[in-house]
Amino acid sequence: MNSGGKIWIQVIAALHLLKTDPAGLRGAVFRVRAGPVRDSLAKAIRKLAGPVTRLHPNMSDEQLFGGIDVVATLQSGNLKTTKGLFERQGWFELTMAERCDLHTAARISQALDQRQVCPLIVFDEGIDDEKLPDSLKERLAFYFDMSELAYSDTDFPDIDPLSEKNQPIQTSQTAVPTLVLLANEFGISSARAPQLALAAAKANAMGNRRKELSAEDLEIAVELVYPSRATRIPQECTPEEPIPEQETQPQQNQNQDTSDQDGNDDIELPNELLVDAIRALLPDNFLESLNAASPRIGTSGVGFGSQMKSKTRGRPRPPRLGRINGQNRIDIVSTLRSAAPLQKIRKQNTHDARAVVIYPDDIHVKQYESRSERVVIFTVDASGSAALARLSEAKGAVELLLAQAYARRDFVALIAFRNVDAELLLPPTRSLVQTKRRLAELPGGGGTPMANGLRAAGELAIKSALQGKTPLIVVLTDGRANITLEGMPDRAMALEQSGSIGRWISGLGFKSVVLDVGNRANPALIKVARDMNSLYFPLPRADAQRISETIGAELDQ
Repeated sequence: MNSGGKIWIQVIAALHLLKTDPAGLRGAVFRVRAGPVRDSLAKAIRKLAGPVTRLHPNMSDEQLFGGIDVVATLQSGNLKTTKGLFERQGWFELTMAERCDLHTAARISQALDQRQVCPLIVFDEGIDDEKLPDSLKERLAFYFDMSELAYSDTDFPDIDPLSEKNQPIQTSQTAVPTLVLLANEFGISSARAPQLALAAAKANAMGNRRKELSAEDLEIAVELVYPSRATRIPQECTPEEPIPEQETQPQQNQNQDTSDQDGNDDIELPNELLVDAIRALLPDNFLESLNAASPRIGTSGVGFGSQMKSKTRGRPRPPRLGRINGQNRIDIVSTLRSAAPLQKIRKQNTHDARAVVIYPDDIHVKQYESRSERVVIFTVDASGSAALARLSEAKGAVELLLAQAYARRDFVALIAFRNVDAELLLPPTRSLVQTKRRLAELPGGGGTPMANGLRAAGELAIKSALQGKTPLIVVLTDGRANITLEGMPDRAMALEQSGSIGRWISGLGFKSVVLDVGNRANPALIKVARDMNSLYFPLPRADAQRISETIGAELDQ
């Protein structure tokens, strides 16, 4: 059986465990895009769960939790509410979970903690670094990446269904310590992981009509729960060093005493086998993916553009107290929710004949949040004898980024600097045809007016920011500046002016990347990158694919 078939068997086993104990396991995350594999998964879920309640990341709190029935409240004068989707029974399904903002993820997590939603099936359809928030992921017992599965992998026969009879399961004294120690071995810091693993082990024992946990139950539980949460691979034990007899003797006596007291309540758990089982399920590039992700932890990134607050458009945010000023939009439901509990007192004090008495302090206004579009400004050094090689790399990188511009909502601009000045060859565009035509006409040779190129990039970034876009400046050069802003040959002054303009760009708050394509790292260019507060990458043998991957890996978060 290939690896895809094993993953599919684990998926079916996890679904059976969810049906056995939905409240304890809470749910599962499946990273899979629309296609035949997802259709097979949805068919298996419907077979176990029946009809499900489908959720969407853009649903409001009123849709999820219920809210005020405005018409009924105004007609009766008393607070009337509507029921939300979370009041339904059965399985829930969240689609396009990678689009969940932190507020929606927090509200769904709250419903999970209060056992309003169980189980929850999450479909993560993200590409590359797009994923659902970790706060929601860690609350669900299972996570499966099905991106590499083929449709033929889903043809394996279904496993035998588990029993649905609920019965108390006795937990041995060694089960919980074993799960906690295993979590620590693999760098799992969340206390939810051992709790979910214990719930999975009990569900497996319950489904097999056992009254006590066995080693098989624990092994199945850790294989399904721990691999997706692991952050390190434990080192293998070295048996060459013997344990001193003075240390082993008290431990043996203590074990004998506890075994005499506890009888047969404890089970002997194969800890090494459990570690090997989890290690075998980790992907081959596990360490590489951790090393690639660790430098990005804690960085702000530029993502798909900056978040912007708005009063009229964008994704809804929680309402806030406000005033009627002709620009704000009143949130009627939140306003009525604030005023409804005080209606009886207000009518007694004022004898107002209105059905609902609303004070200015009750007014809530709507808030929206949208993400600006991003402009990637390529600033390319077109000077010198090696210009043709660098220009071909820039052309390929721009075309690779444009191929994904529609999905990522990116614009691309191109500035070339050579001789004594910089020229905007390609204004911000998404047109692949226009870009290829302009790139084909890009000349090369002459001096290196890097200061002029940086100034042109900064001016275009300012113009793009005024249009509501988020600029990102990518500089492709060897850093051998020798032409000043005035067009005079002076290497020292050219480098000084480049650093000054770099500090100007940094002061404007624009993100930037400097790609050094020289034969070796240039200290002068490193200083300019530091002045720009920019990410610096020496790429002596850069090609278009590597340039595109470098920018995507470090900035598309």
